[in-house]
Amino acid sequence: MAKQRSVWLSLTLALALAATGCSSTKKDQVADEPPEILYQDAQERLEAGNYIRAAELLEAMDSRYPFGAYSNQVQLDLIYAYYKQDDTARALAHIDRFIRLNPNHPSVDYAQYMRGLTNMATDHNFFQELLKIDRADRDPAYARQAFADFRQLLRQYPDSVYADDARARMIYLKNRLAKYDLAVAQFYMKRGAWLAAANRAKYVVQSYPDTESLKPALEIMAKAYDTLELPEMANNAKAVQRANFGR
Repeated sequence: MAKQRSVWLSLTLALALAATGCSSTKKDQVADEPPEILYQDAQERLEAGNYIRAAELLEAMDSRYPFGAYSNQVQLDLIYAYYKQDDTARALAHIDRFIRLNPNHPSVDYAQYMRGLTNMATDHNFFQELLKIDRADRDPAYARQAFADFRQLLRQYPDSVYADDARARMIYLKNRLAKYDLAVAQFYMKRGAWLAAANRAKYVVQSYPDTESLKPALEIMAKAYDTLELPEMANNAKAVQRANFGR
């Protein structure tokens, strides 16, 4: 077993070194051209959807001309290139770097918007969406962060050109988060953990009253409180349900 583990470790290390070497080779293959030539080439690659090569060119510019005339725009373009490659870690690192070094730049709202987009994209599961499988119970950490990113954008830059899209995405994310907490409440209910089910459903009602999860959450609360023999709390849940849904 130890020998097998050693073999796997060696293979992993070899692959990592090969990947690093490949990356270094590609960067070395970026011609030593003036920054305006490199930038034009990078823009053409971005427009053509060749995000990997665009990122290589932009990385070379970032390394060779860190204080040049194109430095800020190179950073913004790198954020987009990494985002389109689903390279969450590098996209977020460059976003945070840009915001930290350029707090008063006119494109900070774009960087904050891209932060939300990147976290939101990371929350998606391509294969589940392709097969139309609703996995509301998957970890919503990235969805929560994306919601916080868009909310921060709206607080700091309410008149941003990205504000309307951010609001629309927050509505989607709010429903996503409500579905998750509802799924947790349903899980507790199936396990007979009625108090936990009631508390999580109550959280849905209080936190996401303007989502489609409100009605089933109220139903869980009513059933849980009835089971726990808490008639006053059960009646309150039923009253709220009647007030909102007529029955």
